[in-house]
Amino acid sequence: MIFAANFKTNHTRKSTKKYIETLLTKIIAKKEGDKVYIFPPATALDQFCGDVILGAQNAYMAQNGAFTGEIGLEQLEEFEIKTILIGHSERREILGESQTFIAEKFAYFQSHGFEIVYCIGEPLEVRQQGQHSVVEYLLSQFEGIDTSYEKLIVAYEPIWAIGTGRSATLEEIGNTHEALKKTLQKPLLYGGSVKPENSKEIIAIRGVDGLLVGSASLDAENFAKMITD
Repeated sequence: MIFAANFKTNHTRKSTKKYIETLLTKIIAKKEGDKVYIFPPATALDQFCGDVILGAQNAYMAQNGAFTGEIGLEQLEEFEIKTILIGHSERREILGESQTFIAEKFAYFQSHGFEIVYCIGEPLEVRQQGQHSVVEYLLSQFEGIDTSYEKLIVAYEPIWAIGTGRSATLEEIGNTHEALKKTLQKPLLYGGSVKPENSKEIIAIRGVDGLLVGSASLDAENFAKMITD
């Protein structure tokens, strides 16, 4: 199983260091082969020792340059970061990243050998149109994406379930993951209001290869509980 924590715009370098120190003491009991990823904000990127993989929530398609507010390979290389989130709905919806731009970013970081956690998800109005529309919408988010890339991990996060406290039902998750698995032969994570109270049921669903956790991952003990339960 893969367990990934997306801090979004939360935590500082100091609190992230403390978080990882706490987490490492709690996940000694994790199952062999399980992988743990932490995606802190850019200001908290650093080098940490231990059984966790640190990734970037975002970066620009350049080594460095005149890209105000962005970070590039030069900044990631300082901390030996080789994992990145791409396509998260908040970057699509709030920051206006188009599918063309996302595909360009994907290709750039693929060319540099990054492990890519690629996010897809549908809005509520698409979910209300039924399962066929959901799958059609999700597959359209792979336009321009090399799904054969060996370092690709896909994360399915229904937009209407992110940060709302409402997770998709177990049936909705199972049906969607099953449909995606017919096309994608890659690890497939679920995200969207995942918390310790429902994580065990979700990872037991066939076709779910792990979790991408937002707000419920901000507390190290909560996140560790999802990993070790």
